[in-house]
Amino acid sequence: MSTPHFDDLIGTTATLTRTVTPEQSAKAWGNGLDVLATPVLLWLSEIAAMKVIEDRMQDPAMSVGLAHDSAHLAPTPTGETVTVTATLTAVDKRRLTFVVEARDDQATVLRGTHTRAVVDRDAFTQKLADRT
Repeated sequence: MSTPHFDDLIGTTATLTRTVTPEQSAKAWGNGLDVLATPVLLWLSEIAAMKVIEDRMQDPAMSVGLAHDSAHLAPTPTGETVTVTATLTAVDKRRLTFVVEARDDQATVLRGTHTRAVVDRDAFTQKLADRT
């Protein structure tokens, strides 16, 4: 697999905006609260990071999440809008680091980093098949 180059994308930002649905609430995850669930917020930060590099990804390359180091700082009630931003800040061969932040209408609700790796889709799919 020829690994795409990302060095020139350092500093590039992608943003996504979502209205929090009942299915995305902590209540749906067994917490009982009608606020955006932390796992969903982390997932949204991954999607924002993927958007930064999506134009560079060509088969068989794909990116996978490696790590999160983020703090969920404030609750976002169901029905409110959250805006998630990811900025590519570092490239180490196939390891990409993003600063992520999310805001709702009142506050910053998430701040941290997310790390992704660029891998070969076919090799990854084969490893998965070997495990099942």
